[in-house]
Amino acid sequence: MTTEAPGPPRRSDATRAAILEAARERFAEDGYERATIRAIARDAGIDPSMVMRYYGNKEGLFAAASEFDLRLPGLGAVPDRHIGAVLVTHFLDRWEQDDVLTALLRAGVTNTAASERIREIFKGQIGPVAAAVCPDPADAPRRAALVASQILGMALARYVLRFPPAVDMSREEVIAWLAPTIQRYLTAERP
Repeated sequence: MTTEAPGPPRRSDATRAAILEAARERFAEDGYERATIRAIARDAGIDPSMVMRYYGNKEGLFAAASEFDLRLPGLGAVPDRHIGAVLVTHFLDRWEQDDVLTALLRAGVTNTAASERIREIFKGQIGPVAAAVCPDPADAPRRAALVASQILGMALARYVLRFPPAVDMSREEVIAWLAPTIQRYLTAERP
């Protein structure tokens, strides 16, 4: 067991930040199931009781550590016919640059808290995009769910399950295949 070096007491916000950083890294490396409060506390250089004090339990910690901004691009200046390509490109960038998002998806397949977190993220962030660009904003929740099905499906196949055909496709191929579907989901008239 490691002990902290003597020095001034840590402020609670610094402790929380250290816990969250350690949790994100541990969840990304080990996944939700294998990550432990003890390992996260060790990585943060604190006692496990502090993790429990701030976050209550592993699910609470995971929810806090998986606060995630998809950083969706503004689509106001994007011509309607390019919305699908812009979004697919954006999501490929996010999946390839952020292990936390991949860890969240991996955990979401088997863990209720993680799957709920994914639903919240996509509903809260894709929903407004769909409402802003679709012909009938009342259809936005359905359209956002369709977009999520394509984006999450490709991410699962390419970055988690690593299906060779999905992994072997170039970015340009993925965009060429997915963009028209995303485009249709968001901007086509309702069938």
